[in-house]
Amino acid sequence: METRRILLEGVATEVRVEGDLLVAADGRSVAADAAVHLPPCTPSKVICVHLNYTSRVEEFMISLGPAPTYFHKPVSALNAHRGQVVRPEGCRWLNYEGEIAIVVGAACRNVDPEDAGGYVAGYTVANDFGLHDFRDTDAGSMLRVKGSDTLCPLGPGLVRGWDFRHKTIETTVNGRTVQSGSTDEMVWDMHYLIADLARTITLVPGDVILSGTPAGSRPVVPGDEVSVTVEGLGTLTNTIVTGPARVRTDVGAQPSSSEEVVSTALGGDWELRGVRAPRRG
Repeated sequence: METRRILLEGVATEVRVEGDLLVAADGRSVAADAAVHLPPCTPSKVICVHLNYTSRVEEFMISLGPAPTYFHKPVSALNAHRGQVVRPEGCRWLNYEGEIAIVVGAACRNVDPEDAGGYVAGYTVANDFGLHDFRDTDAGSMLRVKGSDTLCPLGPGLVRGWDFRHKTIETTVNGRTVQSGSTDEMVWDMHYLIADLARTITLVPGDVILSGTPAGSRPVVPGDEVSVTVEGLGTLTNTIVTGPARVRTDVGAQPSSSEEVVSTALGGDWELRGVRAPRRG
């Protein structure tokens, strides 16, 4: 079963998917293509695993540690299906990362991985956008890299009863496939991630865990349309736009294009690819 959250006559409303229609509990309906979507859940926190897909690990020519590591996206970064993703003026290293999001359905603390599935409300599609211009200064926390406004689209809906095993995930930019992978690549599956985090952090209903991305994350520019499709979960689409103003220059570290920034944005062997940097906003 799939539910979505949309603006229905100006009010945030949960609706169920019935073919091409989105239907509210009181019977009101709207065409799915015409609806203004909201994130399908209201998390208190969004936690993301750094690396989890073998193709991504191989792309960076590194090895994984014995356990996953994580970073945090603030809820102010939330975005939705067909929402605009802002690349601030003066920045140029905005990367897509197609992912699957786990949505917690019940308070969860210190659970066995074999029992973790019982705490899942459902799954949705995510795009873990990263503004790598700030990687030099936020490499430890990833705060501005991954937590800037609009950089956490989720949607279009929340699918219950979905089995995450053996599912395909694909990202396209302007209709061209740029990421293609499978959940079979995941080193740590969904239930492991829940159990690992819940050892010391209480997960509450609505919380989101982003489960990693396959190889192929690259920069996009204003005007690009980015879609992430997950087998059984649907397609999340967003458009890149230029920010209304430049990042202030009178406070804080400034956007940069160091070797660390460029190598992360363009992949581990970026010097051999002959890839041009994306244009500035």
